[in-house]
Amino acid sequence: MAASLQAAATLMQPTKVGGGVPSRTSLLLRSSSQSVSKAFGLEPVGARLTCSSLQTDLKDLAQKCADATKIAGFALATSALVVSGASAEGIPKRLTYDEIQSKTYMEVKGTGTANQCPSIDGGVDSFAFKPGKYYAKKLCLEPTSFTVKAEGVNKNAPPEFQNTKLMTRLTYTLDEIEGPFEVSTDGTIKFEEKDGIDYAAVTVQLPGGERVPFLFTIKQLVASGKPESFGGDFLVPSYRGSSFLDPKGRGGSTGYDNAVALPAGGRGDEEELAKENNKSTASSSGKITLSVTKSKPETGEVIGVFESLQPSDTDLGAKTPKDVKITGIWYAQLDS
Repeated sequence: MAASLQAAATLMQPTKVGGGVPSRTSLLLRSSSQSVSKAFGLEPVGARLTCSSLQTDLKDLAQKCADATKIAGFALATSALVVSGASAEGIPKRLTYDEIQSKTYMEVKGTGTANQCPSIDGGVDSFAFKPGKYYAKKLCLEPTSFTVKAEGVNKNAPPEFQNTKLMTRLTYTLDEIEGPFEVSTDGTIKFEEKDGIDYAAVTVQLPGGERVPFLFTIKQLVASGKPESFGGDFLVPSYRGSSFLDPKGRGGSTGYDNAVALPAGGRGDEEELAKENNKSTASSSGKITLSVTKSKPETGEVIGVFESLQPSDTDLGAKTPKDVKITGIWYAQLDS
């Protein structure tokens, strides 16, 4: 029994090949491991490179490369913002009328400046024009806030004006509006809108997710009053025309009369379907109040703020309109 155990122990002991002289295979493995270590920037310790140490070093190298890539990407994005001149809030600097006119199309493109009304450099903080008849031109209205009167998100909450999220692009500013402007001896002013880009289709979204389209406009406005507060009523045309067809092919002046052909028993004339079938493109009215905050008589420029209240889209008479309150700034030039 003892002899058998001694023989087994002898077989389990490692044997030396070539009398302690390293073989050709071991030399090749050692040299290749050293070259791999140098390739990854690692110094071999004692001319040995184990699999565990190589794996750890590779992970460290990969992490360093990932960190360097993130830093380079952040630096590139930061430099792009600096080159483009974007502010922290993403709103471009407001320019005067002359500064806007001096810029080329490519300098204005994509900056948001085209959607802004000009500012005034200098001037006085009041309406300083003498009594007389003028002609207002370059009238611009730039909304800065859209609120819609609707029921609150909470249950049984009374209707109130809620903040909204703009869903359309930056194309909601009215511009190039003109019309006669009169300053009376008692200090009152009167403006009558005649022409210009006086409407813009806008869509906003309520906190609950409902989207409210409306036509921001001041068509046929006749405003009068003191410079500190003057206003009047204006026309709000239908958001869509009579030739617009709904998903079922119904329209005001064209398309089908009903959702289905010749409904039996006069079903198409029922009260709940009458609004959907009988399209209406009737106009409504709104009201706006303007206020002068600064003027510059030597250049004929005047700026101020406004607040407008108008109805939203009715989907050609199928829906009840919502009240939309629009606040913002305005700019105009007065020619004598």
